[in-house]
Amino acid sequence: MESIRVGLVADPAAPTVIARRLIDLRPLDGRNAWNIAVLSEPFTTGSEDVRAAVRRLQDHARRQDWDLVIGLTELPLHDSEGRHLLVEADPQRQAAVLSLPALGGLRMHSRARRAVRSLLTGMADPSTQEETQVALSRLHGRWRLLSGMVLANRPWLLVPGLKSALVAALATSAVATINSTVWLLASSLSWWRLIVATVASIALVVGWLVIDGELWDRPDDDSPSARERSRLYNASTLLTLTVGVLICYAALYVVNLAWAWFILDPDLVGSSVNARVGPGDLFVLAWFVASAATVGGGLGSGLESDEAIRAAAYSKREQDRRERLAESADS
Repeated sequence: MESIRVGLVADPAAPTVIARRLIDLRPLDGRNAWNIAVLSEPFTTGSEDVRAAVRRLQDHARRQDWDLVIGLTELPLHDSEGRHLLVEADPQRQAAVLSLPALGGLRMHSRARRAVRSLLTGMADPSTQEETQVALSRLHGRWRLLSGMVLANRPWLLVPGLKSALVAALATSAVATINSTVWLLASSLSWWRLIVATVASIALVVGWLVIDGELWDRPDDDSPSARERSRLYNASTLLTLTVGVLICYAALYVVNLAWAWFILDPDLVGSSVNARVGPGDLFVLAWFVASAATVGGGLGSGLESDEAIRAAAYSKREQDRRERLAESADS
């Protein structure tokens, strides 16, 4: 049997990685095999109607001589009613768009595999002629989409971008740990004050990174879809930065605790604060120092590179996507 030529057009980075793992997909019903090729290229923007992406995919299919084409995008898709979409498929054009964030944040590869196989099976069936549109539920769909967007941002990749800030925080905490005034402050703080200090330090650093990197997205116009898109972009950016800063905070706390256990004599600290010092007090000291050093390191340093900024914000990648699409249209 003659194989069906299938093209997967994927946004750069994570969508391309997922697409390349789908090359070995095979139909489960024993029909014609799929000969899958992957093209890594942005094919849509968040401000476009999803039908524009379908038309652009059809152009790719004609140029590449594909029988079927599916676009894998990291963008949230929406219909004319403002509902968030998982899939927009047009069997007559033999093209479909799959929004990866709408699959949710967990088991992205396996979910994408099942979704692409289902799409290809339906599109390869000559009896399927109606346009297919799968919308997320209004109640839980937004949170599912948001979690998928945060994972698409890959917040753990922000840690290398915060290298200079982390080094500055480590230097600050190393000095603060051996300061007797810091010992007195740490011993006088209640649990709720320590918690507030932690939340405030992380919030201050996240706010500074948003301002320093100009990561806040503003709607292109006053339409409800543009405002909703900006809200999603900004929420995903804030959550991504918060996760990245939390990872740095946890690493800083562990290093502070190890440093305190190695360098401090509990008797010496106890004589300074006029109280008996045990292991729990060193945990509290490392906690307080981590909060203070996070503010000092984060506000004293910007991001390491523009790449770290773009990895954290949909708005920056959206700008890159529009520029690349404009260049391809001109060429």
